[in-house]
Amino acid sequence: MDPITLIVTALAAGAALGLQDTASAMVKDAYASLTALVRKRLGGDPGAEMVLARHEQAPETWQAPLKAELARTGADGDGDLIAAAEALLDLVGAESAGKYAIDVRGAQGVQIGDHNRQDNVFNAPASAPAPAAAPAAADGAGTR
Repeated sequence: MDPITLIVTALAAGAALGLQDTASAMVKDAYASLTALVRKRLGGDPGAEMVLARHEQAPETWQAPLKAELARTGADGDGDLIAAAEALLDLVGAESAGKYAIDVRGAQGVQIGDHNRQDNVFNAPASAPAPAAAPAAADGAGTR
């Protein structure tokens, strides 16, 4: 994942989890630290600050504008910012352990979790089934 996407993803994850009452203090602190570093990187530009604030409320809508602002300010070269984003994502991943409650009884080809890969191969049968045998003639002409 490129650094800008990493930062924006961490901000979205932190906003989703960090603002909940159930989030740990570590997640909330890491999110606050990351947003402070992003604000510092944005340099007090009111337009960029507005994009960051709106991203917190609607990450999917404001993802592209925030990426553009971060790229404009050279955030992809800021090691501290990237490290803070990675740290937050690590914490958020630990917080979301047990996020799946799935009943797979009777299912086939199921994968549970993140970052899985599944390759399916659908082949034709090796040979077609043999045709059914024709019934013997009633007059016995077919047997000798």
